Amino acid sequence: MTTQRSTWILKVQCQEDQHFVPDEERRKHWAELFEQLDLNKDGRIDMLELQAGLAHKGLSNGCLQKIVETGDTNQDGVLDFEEFVEYLHNHEKQLQVMFHHVDRNKDGWIDVEEIQDCLHTIGVNVSPEDATRILLSMDKDGTMTINWSEWRDYFLFKHLNDMEDVARFWKRSMILDTGEQLTVPEEFSEAQKKSGYMWRQLMAGVMAGSVSRTGTAPLDRLKVFRQVHGSSEFRGSALSGFKYMLNEGGPWSLWRGNGVNVLKIAPETAIKFSTYEQIKSVMRGHDETRTLRVHERFVAGSLAGATAQTVIYPMEVLKTRLSLRKTGQFKGIADCAKQILQREGAAAFYKGYVPNMLSIVPYAGIDLAVYETLKLAWLNRNTGLSDPGVMVLLGCGAVSSTCGMLASYPLALIRTRMQAQASVKGSPKLSMLSLLRNIVTQEGIAGLYRGISPNLLKIVPAVSVSYVVYEYMRIMLGMDFEGGQ
Repeated sequence: MTTQRSTWILKVQCQEDQHFVPDEERRKHWAELFEQLDLNKDGRIDMLELQAGLAHKGLSNGCLQKIVETGDTNQDGVLDFEEFVEYLHNHEKQLQVMFHHVDRNKDGWIDVEEIQDCLHTIGVNVSPEDATRILLSMDKDGTMTINWSEWRDYFLFKHLNDMEDVARFWKRSMILDTGEQLTVPEEFSEAQKKSGYMWRQLMAGVMAGSVSRTGTAPLDRLKVFRQVHGSSEFRGSALSGFKYMLNEGGPWSLWRGNGVNVLKIAPETAIKFSTYEQIKSVMRGHDETRTLRVHERFVAGSLAGATAQTVIYPMEVLKTRLSLRKTGQFKGIADCAKQILQREGAAAFYKGYVPNMLSIVPYAGIDLAVYETLKLAWLNRNTGLSDPGVMVLLGCGAVSSTCGMLASYPLALIRTRMQAQASVKGSPKLSMLSLLRNIVTQEGIAGLYRGISPNLLKIVPAVSVSYVVYEYMRIMLGMDFEGGQ
């Protein structure tokens, strides 16, 4: 099998070498690129000029260093014009081999199924939705396919050696932790599990989520206050809300509930991934090598997410109660749990569970559609750029997540009120439908969106902090993409 694969690759390489001769137009384009990157016009490009000229593409220093090292044939630490052109010439030949590897039916276009097939051959299974996101990041003309020009322009300055590098690039997660639940586990190959890469990836995500949630905790606590007390004694602007919390408990009170909010990230992640693997194993039965079909992976992911949510849900209730507590009400997380158990029984730890699970559906359904629309709109307005770059895609992700949150927010509000019912003096214990009816009757449709302003305010800082911390954690854990695993 290995011999056949090597022979096939050599055959393709020979075919490409025969006709891959860059035309004058391509060489002219390379000359223009060199001119743009050579900021001081000394006829050479160094690392600083690459960093400045390619900043919009979101490339790491490791990737840029590999470009210089690979192209610098005379070992002087910079790229002159001939070295630059030779590097691009050789790199495009490699990219063309990879393109034909993915283009299984040889029609000159890469579609969603071919992306899934490509990743599957190296042990990575992705859903159609994830494959569509990959395709959309490269599709400039809105055809829902990738042609050679789009492939070449997208990967032109991304240092890739083989298809495993392409797969790792595609799989590279951009953690957008806005404090909401993440329900679908990521796929990892057997090699990544054995090497410890999987757990380092998860640890980087946990750390990013922890820092992000801690940084936006005051806004999150304000949101909970307004959700629960919005129609009674807690009215006014966001500023008045912060004044109320500061007067009642001092500066540290702004972070009440954050401890349990951070603590629940790690167990939720671990439970989700371990459950996902167990469910997949059961589905495979005796044939451990069988690849699960799309609907089986969807079921496995949904069950894993639901299991994780079910196990950690008591921590969600504790987070809400601790966010709403007054000074001296609880001594800590353990005391809060003890008092709830003694006064309300074990069932209190699952108040609001049903609307919490239902809120996942509209969020997931809207997120991808908005992301696709925004990304295509950006490309249509910026036809001269080869790819949107990290920050644009982060922005699209933040906006699409916001739209999903807007659609699911009424259910999230009802969940929070049900979680907090026992902590509101004299409040009747209402069901989900009764709460919905009362809110609409007494407060109108606007009542279903109480507290949404601080939730919207935290989206951008949460996404930004999460992404930056995630990237630094990847480097600290030896997971910088271009540097390998």
